[in-house]
Amino acid sequence: QVQLVESGGGLVQAGGSLSLSCAASGRTFSTYTMGWFRQAPGKEREFVAAIRWSTEYADSVKGRFTISRDNAKNTVYLQMGSLKPEDTAVYYCAARKWSAIATTTREFDYWGQGTQVTVSS
Repeated sequence: QVQLVESGGGLVQAGGSLSLSCAASGRTFSTYTMGWFRQAPGKEREFVAAIRWSTEYADSVKGRFTISRDNAKNTVYLQMGSLKPEDTAVYYCAARKWSAIATTTREFDYWGQGTQVTVSS
């Protein structure tokens, strides 16, 4: 069992930056594929980024967001830049037991509680 706790959400103006963190419990963090998803009001949860040996990004965030991980700290990060109002959503951290990169919600096994990111215009 893996527990995930996100932090770092908040309110930011369009064009600004924000960094999210996700702390994971357990001794096998380095073996998990980690991902970030987001869900805006009235919309389905969507893929943002994932990391294992490589990284994968949604087209909507490529060049603006960066996912990284620190296995020594059991933490995954999402650095968000050039933020737009359409980036407003609850951001969720997720963990996948298998090593292959995945981009759909059903492929991830554990989820955090989410952190709100609001981008004002």
